[in-house]
Amino acid sequence: MLFKTRFPRADAYKLYLFMTAVQAVALTAVFTINMVYQVQQVGLNALQLVLVGTTLELTAFLMEIPTGVVADVYSRRLSVIVGFLLLGIGFIVEGGLPIFEALLVAQVIMGLGYTFLSGATSAWIVDEIGYERASGAFLRASQVAQVASFLAIGLSVALASYSLQLAIITGGFILLALAALLTLVMPERGFKPAGERESWQTFRATLRGGMRLVRARQILLLIIIAMLIHGAFSEGFDRLSTAHILQNFALPPLGSLNEIVWFGIISAVSMPLTLGVTEVIRRRLDLTNGRTVALTLTAVYLVMIGSVLLFTLGESFALILLGFWLTQAARGVCNPLMDAWINLYVESDVRATVLSFGGQADAFGQIAGGPVVGAIGLWRSVRVAIACSALMLLPILLVFRRTLRPPPSDE
Repeated sequence: MLFKTRFPRADAYKLYLFMTAVQAVALTAVFTINMVYQVQQVGLNALQLVLVGTTLELTAFLMEIPTGVVADVYSRRLSVIVGFLLLGIGFIVEGGLPIFEALLVAQVIMGLGYTFLSGATSAWIVDEIGYERASGAFLRASQVAQVASFLAIGLSVALASYSLQLAIITGGFILLALAALLTLVMPERGFKPAGERESWQTFRATLRGGMRLVRARQILLLIIIAMLIHGAFSEGFDRLSTAHILQNFALPPLGSLNEIVWFGIISAVSMPLTLGVTEVIRRRLDLTNGRTVALTLTAVYLVMIGSVLLFTLGESFALILLGFWLTQAARGVCNPLMDAWINLYVESDVRATVLSFGGQADAFGQIAGGPVVGAIGLWRSVRVAIACSALMLLPILLVFRRTLRPPPSDE
């Protein structure tokens, strides 16, 4: 195994929560102010904002399946470590060079890092502690991430008040430190390689096995289609929501504090909402029942569509804040639910590969939907563009309705 050491291996469940918390701190340090950085310091327009995201997602789309198969064939532990390493480097490049071209290069590095993490992280924890315990761990990790992110907002705002670039670079170095720590303490006891390491024959066999499973189980195909639709929506909202606030509303004064503090406040309020809703779901719902998960996701996405439209069409600062907070809360809930749902129907030997199919579908949705929304933003307005992204979510309700009556073999 790569990175053999004499350091004792950590408890997988506790390490998963710790890893999630540190990742959340790093991402919060970056993403609390990242779009402000791209709009104000780099000076990107609506189409450029979306093209930066499209570059990230195109990289993810091209590399999601190969990296997922590598995690199944070789090592999920290694995949996670490399993912954090690349993600950290990408943030440092983005923060270090505030020009459009450097941002594009950074997205390629970050996109590759995301693909090493996608699927491998959840597949690793399921193998280490079992699905039943892991299904609760997904939601608990989401809560831990919310708390860690909440605490990290102050760090992000403090760093960004001094320098927007410093906040982004700091997030990158935190991830590099996490990757270094994981090489010493991350266990991999439950993983059984799909075959001989570095065997291209095994690589192809694992890929074909994952594809056969998706074709054989219609519900897996429907879940992947839902991920594609979500991706088409999310790119426009993520890339243009900050521009909408900055362009269409005057941020209320906060005494001697600068407007960066407002984005810290906006991020901070959405987190307790997500934390509370996630806790209710964790305590009250049976996440081993696919029908229950599908019904819950239907309700969550109905809220999301309405809240995005409120954010877009609201004429007062208070209304757009309410719409934004409800949207972020709904999104924070749907991600762990999707993870738990798809893991219900996937065997261990192809788990990371099938999860990577879902990640690739999400990336393809963002690649397809993002530039369209960005072009609408240039042609009409950012407000109209975000409204269109909300309407892109409507077909997902039909997909969830179909999953409520799957063939008997899928239950």
